Amino acid sequence: MQTQLADFIKDTPQGREADAILRTCVHCGFCTATCPTYQLLGDELDGPRGRIYLIKQVLEGHEPTARTQTHLDRCLTCRSCETTCPSGVKYHRLLDIGREVVAGKVGRPLGQRLARWALRRVLPHRARFTPLLRLGQALAPMLPAEMRAKVPPQRAAGPWPQVRHARRMIALDGCVQPGIAPNINAATARVLDRLGIALEVAPADGCCGAASFHLDAQDEGLDFARRRIDAWWPLIEAGAEAIVITASGCGAFVKEYGDLLADDPAYAARAARVSALTRDIVEVLADEALEHLAPRPQGRLAFHCPCTLQHAQKLSGKVEGLLRRLGFDLAPVADAHLCCGSAGTYSLLQPELSLQLRANKIAALEAGAPAAIATANIGCLAHLQGGTAKPVRHWIEIVDEALA
Repeated sequence: MQTQLADFIKDTPQGREADAILRTCVHCGFCTATCPTYQLLGDELDGPRGRIYLIKQVLEGHEPTARTQTHLDRCLTCRSCETTCPSGVKYHRLLDIGREVVAGKVGRPLGQRLARWALRRVLPHRARFTPLLRLGQALAPMLPAEMRAKVPPQRAAGPWPQVRHARRMIALDGCVQPGIAPNINAATARVLDRLGIALEVAPADGCCGAASFHLDAQDEGLDFARRRIDAWWPLIEAGAEAIVITASGCGAFVKEYGDLLADDPAYAARAARVSALTRDIVEVLADEALEHLAPRPQGRLAFHCPCTLQHAQKLSGKVEGLLRRLGFDLAPVADAHLCCGSAGTYSLLQPELSLQLRANKIAALEAGAPAAIATANIGCLAHLQGGTAKPVRHWIEIVDEALA
């Protein structure tokens, strides 16, 4: 694809990156076949190829409109198109750049600005999010059914083993996961403890920055990233061999710290080191001998592989393979490449499309009559649980119980 970027961006780092991405695209259209929003809406501008054209026009100097912004907002950033693309187009990075430029030129209505501001003030801050969640859980019986479905039930965390092994890894505890499902990382710590690995949380742990970054506040998101690097660095220098992340959305973002902070002289090298050390928990366990722990799995599972695990981190099939290796019975899931509709804050900002995607995903997951649904991302877990009576859990919790 030929480009002629406008003067306001062509000689900037973002402009050079966007230009390289645009030139990679051969506009073949293969991406539309696997785009969830294109499948729902049937509009070329609500598919990756159409959005690429919109972004290209903006970067070449055409004035964007609110309609331009709407089409970009409807993108889930599921990155299914990247898995399908034969040319290796880094669509998500082009979308990040395009959204930031359009937000600066178009602005947003007051209601949208307030909603995004409120989400940024609450979601990344555990000390704000968890108390509000507990209040919502206490009041849930009195809420309308539609609101009640958005409040996840309270879950208890089991014990966290003491640090007693020479091998040590760092856990990202994060922002919303400790409030919604605190047992996920505790279960991870217990499984790793059985393998002779100690899992510890940095004293200044918190949000990875993805929430702000994808809510029109990219600089704020990168500030969160810098704080995580600062918190982890003493543990890395002390010999931690990996940063273990159980929320695949966070893992996908942290693995990009090196690219996102490449132009920051104070953080570039450390960011690259952090990204290199970051592992989803399935990557850690894939290299360990689990069979000798004699797992005793019970009940059939349907596994939902989050977009951030299969398309962003390119770990499609890894969890399923590990679960089968441990003896779990997995139900088949049709169209497993499609998004469940959670997509970070998408379920809150684009509820109609999100609920359609969730209904389709739950139908596919329940078709094989599983006893429970497993996933690998806290956002997917909470979103899916709001639409089904079957228990939805992180797969590491289920493995932990099978090993107990």
